[in-house]
Amino acid sequence: MLAEKSKAPDFELLDENGESHRLADYKGNPLVLYFYPKDNTPGCTTEACNFRDDYSAYTDAHVTIVGISTDSVKSHKKFKEKYDLPFTLLADTDHQVCEQYGVWAEKQMMGKKYMGILRTTYLIDKDGNIAKVFEGVKPADHSLEVLQEVKKL
Repeated sequence: MLAEKSKAPDFELLDENGESHRLADYKGNPLVLYFYPKDNTPGCTTEACNFRDDYSAYTDAHVTIVGISTDSVKSHKKFKEKYDLPFTLLADTDHQVCEQYGVWAEKQMMGKKYMGILRTTYLIDKDGNIAKVFEGVKPADHSLEVLQEVKKL
């Protein structure tokens, strides 16, 4: 994990429409950069839909939300359309950005070990510094938890 108050590493990834995004593109306003394991899974859908449902509170605070997973551009497009998500989803198919942010790690399910994304959110301030790190995120309560921190910026 990256430390709070450290500079957030820049990156370049494609969104659900195949358009390129860099972290530097978001400088000037706070950014919620959330890493999630997989499109269309129960926890990830809950998390995304809660960000969607609270979206107006984020836009009122001039905060941008961006989700990142290792799913493809095509998968993100379907996920975004299916759940009417109003924010950008970025495809980190080679998990390079996940590694930069310390969220690519060994996980275990039903005794089987595999590499995957640790559900983590970084709240990045308007200057590109990490204001808050949320580890071990519980999808159902997470958006409200992030909004509480947004108010402190």
